[in-house]
Amino acid sequence: MKILSILFLTIFLSNGCDSAKAQDMQNAVIEYTANTRGFYQKITLKNQTITVSKDRDGNDKAAPIKISDADWKEVVACFKALELDRLSELKAPTEKRFHDGAAIANLTINYKDKIYDTTGFDHGFPPKEIKKFVVKINSFVKQE
Repeated sequence: MKILSILFLTIFLSNGCDSAKAQDMQNAVIEYTANTRGFYQKITLKNQTITVSKDRDGNDKAAPIKISDADWKEVVACFKALELDRLSELKAPTEKRFHDGAAIANLTINYKDKIYDTTGFDHGFPPKEIKKFVVKINSFVKQE
């Protein structure tokens, strides 16, 4: 009976923690930018909504779009897997951005009153540690 009680409490508490992390994610602001001379894109995720700007000056007034619950669960799962304190240490797997072969991309996360940034990497070729998260964020953008 003790084992059953411990098992039940473990499952209950772990689900509660996940729920708390998901709630914390509601307060996070995630920005993914990619730019080069002729291209600019800024994707902002906040509180289960996404906005996309293609204007460097921010003059386009993109309306926020709600992310479905299923997609939001994937975003939260990817977010939980990130090691935020290590973002600035990640190495880009390619260097196409150095000769205009790819846009320069950056990921910035404002979470619990702290800002976490990556160094620049090639748009479309993120470091493997954040690849799943970056691919998910970019999946919300309509390609033109």
